[in-house]
Amino acid sequence: MRTIPGFVRLLCLTALLASASASAFAQDALPADLSAKIDKVANDALAKSGVPSASVAVVRDGRIVYAKAYGDARLDPKTPATSAMRYSVGSISKEFTAAAILLLQQEGKLSLDDKVAKFFPELTDADHITIRQILSHTAGYQDYWPQDYLMPAMRQPTTPAQIMAGWAKKPLDFAPGAQWQYSNTGYVVAGAIVQKVSGQDPFEFLQQHVFPALGVTDAYDTDLHALPAADARGYSRNALGPLRPSPKEGVHWMFAAGELAMTASDLARWDIAMIDQKVLSPASWQAMQTEVVLNNGLGSGYGLGVFVGRMDSHRMISHDGEVMGFTAGNYVFPDDRTAVVVLTNQDAVGAFGTIATGIAKAMFEVHDADATKALAKAETIFDGLQHGKIDRSLFSPNGNSYFDKTALGDYASSLAPLGKPTAFTLRATRLRGGMQMRAYTVAFPKTKLSISTYTLPDGKLEQYIVAPTE
Repeated sequence: MRTIPGFVRLLCLTALLASASASAFAQDALPADLSAKIDKVANDALAKSGVPSASVAVVRDGRIVYAKAYGDARLDPKTPATSAMRYSVGSISKEFTAAAILLLQQEGKLSLDDKVAKFFPELTDADHITIRQILSHTAGYQDYWPQDYLMPAMRQPTTPAQIMAGWAKKPLDFAPGAQWQYSNTGYVVAGAIVQKVSGQDPFEFLQQHVFPALGVTDAYDTDLHALPAADARGYSRNALGPLRPSPKEGVHWMFAAGELAMTASDLARWDIAMIDQKVLSPASWQAMQTEVVLNNGLGSGYGLGVFVGRMDSHRMISHDGEVMGFTAGNYVFPDDRTAVVVLTNQDAVGAFGTIATGIAKAMFEVHDADATKALAKAETIFDGLQHGKIDRSLFSPNGNSYFDKTALGDYASSLAPLGKPTAFTLRATRLRGGMQMRAYTVAFPKTKLSISTYTLPDGKLEQYIVAPTE
C-alpha cells in the first residue's frame, strides 16, 4: 500500500539473469525492433537490480499489443514467470477504490463533496473533511503504514474499524485541504464508505460492478489470502543479502488501499477503459484525472486515486504500488491512447519504474518519425565539434551565430579529450516555441554529457548545446 513516486529508481542490488516467457499476445503486434527494445529494457533492469521477475503489458492505439513476463516468478522451486500469472499491485488498487466511489456518485448514492461525518461522524474533524479529500490524500488523516517493512502488529488480523479507530481518530496531521500527504488511512475510510453505502466490501463491489465490464475474470483479493502457488511469489532483501520470501500482511490490512492482485494484461484492460472512457462516465473520469488544488492555490499533483502529471510532453495518469514482496507501476497516456503496466515480485526496489520509463520512451520514439534521423545528425555534429568543425548548412542563422570562433575552440578543446562516446541516446522530446526539442545523453567511460537541440520546421537547428549532466 506504500507508493514510490516518480520513475527514477536506485538500482544497487546483486545482478540476476532474467529469462523470458512466451507472450500471451502475438509479438508481431509491434514492430520487431520495438519488441526487441522492450525485451532489452526489461532484461537489463532485472539483471542490474536482481529483481526475480517482471510482467509487462503495453497498450497502443487503445488495445493491448504486447504482454510478456521475464525472469522467475518463484525461486523454490524455480518457476519461470508467465504473463498469465497474477502479481499484487499494491496501491494501484486505489484507482479502483476511487472508481467505486465515483460509480456510487453516478448512482446518486453519495457525492464527492459529502462530509465524512455523514458516514462516520466519530472520526476526527469528520464534519470538515470531504470524500474528495480522502481520495486525494488532502484530508489530514495520518498514514498507518509509511514504513517499508512489516511491523509485528501488521502480521496479525485487524478490521477496517480498528484501523480507523487507531489512526482516523488521532489529531489530523494538517487542516483539511492544506497539504498533500500520502495516507493509506484515507483509503480505508473510503473503502468503509463503499461498504456502508453498497452493502458490499470493496472487492465484492468491484467484482459486480467493474471487473465484468473490463472482461477481467480472475482478479484476486489479497486482503484475505496470499496468492496461490500458480501465481508469482513475493520476495524481499535485507541490504544486499539473498532474496527471501516476504511475510504476508495480516487479514484486512490491505482493505481498499492495496488489496488487488491481477495480471499485467488485466490491469491494461482497466487502462483501456480509462482511455476509451468506458465503465465510468466521462464526467467521473474527468473528476478522477483532475488535479486537486490545495487551500493555498497550489496543485497537489494528484487527482482521485491517481497521480496527474506528464512524461516529457505527454499527459500521464499514473500510480505506483508496493506491498510486501511486490512493486508495480501503471502509467496511462490517455491523449496518446497508450499505457504501460509493469509488475515485479520484489519490494523496496524500483526496477518496475526503470522498465516502465524505458518502454514508454521507446513507444514515443516510434511516433517521432524523424527521431532516428535526428539522432544520427546529432552524433555527426558532435563528432565534428570534437574536431573543431561544423557544417553550417545544418544550422539557422541564430544557431550559426552561437558557434563563433570562441565557442568552436572551447567545444573542441573540452570534448576532444573524451574520445569516442560509448553511447548516444535520445532522452526526451517535446515541442516548444514552434520547434521540436530533443535532449540526448552522451556517455563516455568516466562521464556523461547532455545535449539539447531545437529544430525549426524547415529542419534547421536553432540550438545545439552540450553541457555536463546534473
